[in-house]
Amino acid sequence: MFSAVTSTWLGIQEAEQPGLFSKGKRMKVGIIGGGGIVGSSAGFALQLGGIVHEIVIVDANADLADGQALDMLHGTAAIADQVIHAGGYEAIVDADVICITAGLRRKPDESRLALINRNVELFGSILASIKSKGLRSDAIVLVVSNPVDILTHYAEKELGLPKGHVIGLGTLLDTLRFRSLLAMNLKAASTQVSAIIIGEHGDSMVPVWSSASIAGLPLEKYPGYTPQLGADVFQRAKTSGAEMIKKKTGAGFAVGVSIAEVIHAIALDRKRVLPVSTVLTGAYGLRNVAISVPTVVGRRGAEQIIEIDLWPKELQALKRSASVLQETVAATRFG
Repeated sequence: MFSAVTSTWLGIQEAEQPGLFSKGKRMKVGIIGGGGIVGSSAGFALQLGGIVHEIVIVDANADLADGQALDMLHGTAAIADQVIHAGGYEAIVDADVICITAGLRRKPDESRLALINRNVELFGSILASIKSKGLRSDAIVLVVSNPVDILTHYAEKELGLPKGHVIGLGTLLDTLRFRSLLAMNLKAASTQVSAIIIGEHGDSMVPVWSSASIAGLPLEKYPGYTPQLGADVFQRAKTSGAEMIKKKTGAGFAVGVSIAEVIHAIALDRKRVLPVSTVLTGAYGLRNVAISVPTVVGRRGAEQIIEIDLWPKELQALKRSASVLQETVAATRFG
């Protein structure tokens, strides 16, 4: 039913090879906020992947959660033998991965900090509900809700899970946007673009030009590339969230793919290096801040931080990004 290309990136072919799903082990994922555009896109991407065995949709709107789950369930006969249903927090106590996508949108004339504090308050109630019902001691929590770095820090502080078991989606979506837009502008194959964005998922994010390449060729030497083109592409990648809100009320498909990328890396123990957000303990000279840097993601969550050589100005920008986040944490209700 799906093309070979689609099957490959979604992991369907990998599921047919030796892996957790094919060995009879099961991966259960709970999506909190699964009724919304981000949560439902994540659920659909996971369904198409055919790797996750059970998907539970949790949402404050129980009817919406049930409708989304039922809509996906109707397609399982064409994809994989999956269990897809709606439920409350009690339905995810045994989940391998809990993905939190619920969040609030900015009100007219509302300050950024006011929105952050409202989302921190909502997120705190979600964490309290998770803890009240219980979760596995080896569960992995993937934070997608914004501000993702702040909330990832909050979740690590509150849940008491092993190191690496709380991961924020971080700059993975920004990185995928960056690569895709570079490919479009340079008429290159997007899957051959290797470029990464680190730092805050926000205004202070940092493009790593020093290691960017296409098909193994340094980006700066690729036909058609100029520093101005690079700057323009990065600016559009950085503002793509606002562009999506303006044009279609918010991102859905690409963020769903990004979430599936992380969860599939966990399910299949892929050891993928991804720019996800975790609380650092000394890497790049940073401590006590959740921020995105290259991270090995596998069955135990964020398993290893990769410290790459950065240009001095890139390292300086990363540290400045960390300072922005630390200042924001200090100003929030949990800081």
